[in-house]
Amino acid sequence: MNFEQDIVNSLAALRTGGTILYPTDTIWGIGCDATDEAAVAKVFKLKNRDEKKSLVILLADVRDLLKYVAHTPPDIADILAGFDRPTTVIYQGALDLASNVINEDGSVAIRIVKEDFCRHLVKRFRKPLVSTSANISGALSPANFGQVAPEIVNGVDYAVQFRREERVPTQASRIVRLLPSGEMEVIRP
Repeated sequence: MNFEQDIVNSLAALRTGGTILYPTDTIWGIGCDATDEAAVAKVFKLKNRDEKKSLVILLADVRDLLKYVAHTPPDIADILAGFDRPTTVIYQGALDLASNVINEDGSVAIRIVKEDFCRHLVKRFRKPLVSTSANISGALSPANFGQVAPEIVNGVDYAVQFRREERVPTQASRIVRLLPSGEMEVIRP
């Protein structure tokens, strides 16, 4: 489980506006600096995805939400701790992110990661990381590295080696919207 070199190589790509292919706490993803509009544009181009569609952002700690979301409920840490699997939450009032990461309505989809590789990567990067499925828009999301299309593998600036051999199928995160009332609306179960 030595992923140190992958972290170093990923950070080098991310810090120069590049893109990476990496294992997340759910499926394999394409990532970049979520505060860099040019890097985010590269992800949309690689995926052949309409820029009006949102991207998920990964953070390492609940307290990081305060930097990137204008209004978080005071009990957000308890809410997130109650999730039984990786869950992406859509928050209103995105702050300090690339404009092409923020939805037209001002919302942003954020997941706090617990998986070791992603958590280390985001903590050491010290910025939010884009995480979008490693597929061409409209194609099935890859359940493991073996299902990632060659044009994605070859189209990023760095493809992580760690966990490539895993064949256990994975699934995308649950997505919920945090409503002004504090209730959760399930978008993707």
